[in-house]
Amino acid sequence: MDPPLADPQQPDESNPSESADPPSRMSRQQILTVISMASVNFSSMICYSILGPFFPNEAVKKGASQATVGLIFGCYAICNLIGSLVLGKYIVQIGAKFMLVSGLFVSSCCTILFGLLDRAPAGASFITLCFIIRSVDALGFAAAMTSSFAVSAKVFPNNIATVLGSLEIFTGLGLILGPPIGGWFYQSFGYEVPFLLLGCVLMCMVPFNIYILPTFDASPSKDSFFRLFSHVKIVLICFLMFNLSAGLGFLDATLSIFAVKTFSLSTGYVGLIMVGLSLPYCLASPLLGFITDKFPATRSWFMVLGGIATAVGFCLLGPMPVLHIPSRLWLLVFMLGVIGFSLGMTAIPIFPEILTCAYDHGFEEGLSTLGMVSGLFGAVWSMGMFYGPIMGGLITQHLNFQWAAAIQGGLGCVAALLLGVYYLCQRPQQQRVVQENGIRPSDERTPLLDG
Repeated sequence: MDPPLADPQQPDESNPSESADPPSRMSRQQILTVISMASVNFSSMICYSILGPFFPNEAVKKGASQATVGLIFGCYAICNLIGSLVLGKYIVQIGAKFMLVSGLFVSSCCTILFGLLDRAPAGASFITLCFIIRSVDALGFAAAMTSSFAVSAKVFPNNIATVLGSLEIFTGLGLILGPPIGGWFYQSFGYEVPFLLLGCVLMCMVPFNIYILPTFDASPSKDSFFRLFSHVKIVLICFLMFNLSAGLGFLDATLSIFAVKTFSLSTGYVGLIMVGLSLPYCLASPLLGFITDKFPATRSWFMVLGGIATAVGFCLLGPMPVLHIPSRLWLLVFMLGVIGFSLGMTAIPIFPEILTCAYDHGFEEGLSTLGMVSGLFGAVWSMGMFYGPIMGGLITQHLNFQWAAAIQGGLGCVAALLLGVYYLCQRPQQQRVVQENGIRPSDERTPLLDG
């Protein structure tokens, strides 16, 4: 058993200029933490993403409407939202390691149980069991991911975006491999095999992380989510993040049905199309994380420009009916790639930007604040994942996929523009502060546009 990991933010007697720089080599505990977080991200996301290619059609066969399918995806998000807030607040009391390991165990059990739902009677019984299992699974996922974000930021306080961006490789791999593996196993062996196989893989991650993950000690904080969410900058960033996750939730519930009807694709090929969304995100995230750590001032415009690019991608996904462009498979795949890359531009800087804002407004540096920021991140993301499938399913059912995607893109564009206007309004004030304090504008550790 590894000894408890000391808080990297605690003062010591070393030279401050030296302690501010990251070490040239990672310690053993840092290496083990990276391995642990990578395994959590990969195994959790591959189990989460296998539903997209085949579950919506399977649920429709079992008597669920398009709107009900959206609700099944949405209930996962709303339970994740509640779990992220509660667990993020009490991460110190529960224990980061216990929270992560228990979350993995719950998610693995629920994944296996979800694979047995094809034996349930069609209609109300099937739908009710879907809601129950997905809701419990969401709580386990919230525990694992909230702890993962907080632990990563605690162990690497000076390189948060770089580490999170690098870990997103494994998140992306899970998202990339989940749809095609799920689609192909479903097509070859039926409904049960994808869930049973990947649920067992996730179960294997439990003893693995018990063995390698260090124990973390910290003190509870008196700060609250209300105080964290009382700043305009954080509200606008959260609104942008909400629209990003809503877009992904929308695609989960509607893209497979649209692709099958429009292009007559098999389930396996639908899963392959979804790789077009995950692969650019996976490849771009480490570089984007490194850039935003090296040059913090770029975080602001990465988020704004990424949000606008995501909106354009959604408008051309169908494409938008008023453009009078016929639906083409190559265009659909290309726009998914645009959305995936721009998602990385926007999502990677969000966590360090919120954390920096919290520290600037007097929040204590330590695991407690990291847990709250992680919980807020997970809650807002889950709120979007709740809204996206439900509203996307309703709009698609009453209009069509093209209009639903365009509306989703329009909301994302509004969120990005609002954040951009805020940064523009704050820039003169920030420049005055820089001049009054005599700080060089070129200082890489002083974001010029922070509010």
